[in-house]
Amino acid sequence: MKTQFKLIKPKFVPVLDPAFRPPVLANRFFLQEVQQSGAGVPFLVAVERDQGRVSRFDTTVFDTRHPRAAANFFYVERLLKFLLWQFGGWKVSIHGPAELVRYLQACYSDTGIRSFDAEFWGDQTYQQEMTIIYVPTPADMPPANDGAGSAVVLDWRGWRIGFDLGASDRKVAVVKDGKLALKADGEPVLSEEYVWDPRPQTDIKWHFENIDWILREAEKAIKAVDPAAKVSAIGGSSAGVYVDGMVRVASLFRGITPRERFEKEAAPIFKDIAKKWGVPLRLENDGDVTALAGAIALQDGAVLGLAMGSSLAGGYVDDHMTIKGWMNELAFAPVDYNPHAAVDEWSRDFGVGANYFSQQAVARLIPLAGIEMPDIPAAAFPLRLKRVQELMAKGDARARKIYETIGVYFGYSVAHYCSFYQPVRHIEVLGRVVSGEGGQIILEEARKVLQAEFPELSGIHFYEPDEREKRHGQAAAAASLPIV
Repeated sequence: MKTQFKLIKPKFVPVLDPAFRPPVLANRFFLQEVQQSGAGVPFLVAVERDQGRVSRFDTTVFDTRHPRAAANFFYVERLLKFLLWQFGGWKVSIHGPAELVRYLQACYSDTGIRSFDAEFWGDQTYQQEMTIIYVPTPADMPPANDGAGSAVVLDWRGWRIGFDLGASDRKVAVVKDGKLALKADGEPVLSEEYVWDPRPQTDIKWHFENIDWILREAEKAIKAVDPAAKVSAIGGSSAGVYVDGMVRVASLFRGITPRERFEKEAAPIFKDIAKKWGVPLRLENDGDVTALAGAIALQDGAVLGLAMGSSLAGGYVDDHMTIKGWMNELAFAPVDYNPHAAVDEWSRDFGVGANYFSQQAVARLIPLAGIEMPDIPAAAFPLRLKRVQELMAKGDARARKIYETIGVYFGYSVAHYCSFYQPVRHIEVLGRVVSGEGGQIILEEARKVLQAEFPELSGIHFYEPDEREKRHGQAAAAASLPIV
């Protein structure tokens, strides 16, 4: 089969997936071709999300008259796909060849190959029709503007509450003067997790009361230490997609249906909680708050957080310890350009992060490793991962191949992420997939890839939070979100 866009075989071939083709190598080769041709033209992309906030990415493509111009189409389609799931956005402005803009408009139409993405980011998330427009001159391109609302102040004073909502538990922490509040014996005033199962719940009052309850528990803990104290602000993180504090997509509220009822009841739940408490409340996606917790622990910015759990979650804190307000839904961002790569069952796209860095990834590789688990249902991903971990602990070479494969994926994907997230000094890694000996193999393989293929990135620090930070860090970090 003739391929216009050239896919490059990596030096390190994943033992269980020899057809893996890293985007970073293909993109690098393409851009070198463009530069050497002398026929490069600008391709400038501006992605607008809520509150007029805009993120930019500038690159080059072949002039349409060049014989290699057909390679442009694959490059720009995969590029825009990544940018939308990195930044989030409903409006895309492009300066570049008009043919490429028309192609992307077709891709992101209701009958196009990216109709899922168009509906997700347009109608569902930002409540705007996905729009891609052609900008004739570079001077008319929207400038980057992440907005002042993304700033985080870490040297605040007073009492605050931080919380984190996941699919199986609610975490809450009492924080004072920018740090986890401690008793005289060094134990937290309150930093606890409480089990819940919100997904099947169909009454929004249940969700409200269960969130409000952990906040009241935190307030009681504060009053026990300082009866005159007042909660000055509340910060939170949660799994899902949130825009200006409104719930847009979240499995926690999947029981609130149909969509009309969701918009009325679930979407404003955190606004309603803020009204009840009468203090500033700021909510961000859990990936960003995880990265912020890592930055606080490291006392340094430029942290890209990646959590390999039931899916892949991402977050980023820049060089100035600032959350950018991006979506960082990297589960849907491409990490493999092999056109026959695994297809995501939700978006129906190939080669995206969820199938490479999650429990799903482990489950996909199990049969390729020659491991049989007839006693565990195919969809029981956590149990299948646990079995692989047990085999790994026994020295099973088949299990080791799974982790080695993910490690090679990870090394090339870290380099790919660094093409979009700049600067990155630390990669914070979390999640069940990277726990235990298998996780160390993943990181070892990733380091080998970076040292050999991307020496300029070999100094990146892989940071694994200790158990104390995993338990207390995220909810405590969330308390620093409100700007008072």
